[in-house]
Amino acid sequence: MESEVEIDVGNVQSFSKAIMEEFKKVIVGKIDVFENLLIALLCNGHVLLEGVPGVAKTFMAKTFARTLGSSFKRIQFTPDLLPSDIIGTYVFNQKSGEFEFRPGPIFANVILADEINRAPPKTQSALLEAMQERQVTVEGVTHPLPSPFIVIATQNPIETSEGVYPLPEAQLDRFLFKLTVDYPSGDEEVEILRRRVNASVEDVNPVVSPDTIIKMQRIVKGVYVAPEIMDYIRELVVRTRRHPQILLGGSPRASIVLMEGAMARAALNGRDYVIPDDVKSIAKQAFVHRIIMRPEAELEGVTAEKVVERLLEETPVPF
Repeated sequence: MESEVEIDVGNVQSFSKAIMEEFKKVIVGKIDVFENLLIALLCNGHVLLEGVPGVAKTFMAKTFARTLGSSFKRIQFTPDLLPSDIIGTYVFNQKSGEFEFRPGPIFANVILADEINRAPPKTQSALLEAMQERQVTVEGVTHPLPSPFIVIATQNPIETSEGVYPLPEAQLDRFLFKLTVDYPSGDEEVEILRRRVNASVEDVNPVVSPDTIIKMQRIVKGVYVAPEIMDYIRELVVRTRRHPQILLGGSPRASIVLMEGAMARAALNGRDYVIPDDVKSIAKQAFVHRIIMRPEAELEGVTAEKVVERLLEETPVPF
């Protein structure tokens, strides 16, 4: 573990590389997904992971928490899950004769909300409120959540699942990124089989502490964004609103996410300033769940991912 001293952008880069190396000990591939988890953490945001069962979403979240030296809780979302099962409730203590607050699993640094789309909307809303406010209120009493705090929610693709409650657009917008966890390549799958016998989260060493993560988040806020980069971000977002195949484009929150994510990526790469590549590298994961395609475009097989890729190619890059 690192000593508790002031850090700079160079430290953010070195810590991030060390975290990545620990991650590679037990996870095969998925480096891009893990890097985006780090970016979201440094932005104080949350992530939605989508993928079929068995592609290591849960194992990845556990490994992530372990490398951060942070507390971890997993919440399995089911149709009968209640809001109190997440945030906690008051119970009567017979010894003291008073009601005491019993915290729910939401009180941890890293939360895995497994199969979030299997719980009813009321329960989903309880989690999303905690994500936004970084606190929960029970019986009129407010309880702050730990810091840092990140929710990694998982969901199976809607079209292959039954008995699910799709997240409304307003709730999807609360997630900084939406990431897709794909099947491994042929070589990666062989390597997974080789490692499977001994792979364990316990093989991963904590690299940082919660206090250091908070310091890293502060460093990210100081990364410089040139006016030309802000204009580039604005142009990308405005083009999503004007695109003929998009029914609903990116909101001002999309602009903020794009800027803050680019700032975090710059810090991960040891820079205290943003370059266009920082913006381009996170555009897809920042946009895809915030864009609603027109029905006729979907019928033609045009996806939000394809449209974002095209916008990145067509929008003039500064510098």
